[in-house]
Amino acid sequence: MEYGRKWMDKLSVEQVKIELLHTAYGNSDIFFAKLDPRTLFIWYSYFGITPWFLHNEYILLGMLLFMLVTTYFAKISPLIMLILSLGLLGQGGSLLIIALFFGGNWATLMPLFILTVKLMVISLASITVFCSMNPTQLSNGLLKIGVPGQVSFSIAYGYRMLPTLVEEYHHVFQSFRLRGKAPEKRGFLYIRTISYFVKLAVMSFYPLLLSTAKRARTTVEALETKGSMYGFNHPEVKKLKLKTLKMKKRDYLFLIASFLYVVLLFVYFY
Repeated sequence: MEYGRKWMDKLSVEQVKIELLHTAYGNSDIFFAKLDPRTLFIWYSYFGITPWFLHNEYILLGMLLFMLVTTYFAKISPLIMLILSLGLLGQGGSLLIIALFFGGNWATLMPLFILTVKLMVISLASITVFCSMNPTQLSNGLLKIGVPGQVSFSIAYGYRMLPTLVEEYHHVFQSFRLRGKAPEKRGFLYIRTISYFVKLAVMSFYPLLLSTAKRARTTVEALETKGSMYGFNHPEVKKLKLKTLKMKKRDYLFLIASFLYVVLLFVYFY
């Protein structure tokens, strides 16, 4: 019961908001946060795509081991890792059940295992890269590689607004609970209580969407007043904004070390 209460405290709305803020802004002291965003993009472009074209389980397990090490040093939030683990286990389990239901056998375990390892490598690489950059670094990195200013700003704005939206959704949900009436009888396996809260969760999205649309319009008007479109479309402003981005010695060493590790995997296991 004590462990259950601890997990419930970690899954509270306030704790989720704290974890989101920590993920977006609290990793400035780690090694990956000190790398140039372009270095992380290059690194992710390999480990996020190549696993789909590999079928050697030993090479995939070696890449998975490397991803686990990078994830550990990236100090990823336990909540994000829990969500990732539940998603991978749920997807692998559901695919196994479907395969057995349609006439398959336990020989499908190996292909499902390889698929799960591929998804884990790609997912951990994504988490390592995008949890190591704050919204400003991500936006500047996207601008540097040629992504339009409106797109890069939208991504950074989404990062900044996510904790606020979570808190506002919680307020809307609690207001529905105060004005509504919970079922007097919980029903078999709490089915009535679960359906009641699911209904409230769905209904809470509509006021949140309206509030988000209003907030987005206010933000756009404020940006247009400050001349954001000029900054998005003029190279001089972009050059001034991105002059701090520079690939240093540690960027090249990180890419070379990753490349050598992958080469060793292919030489030893292929």
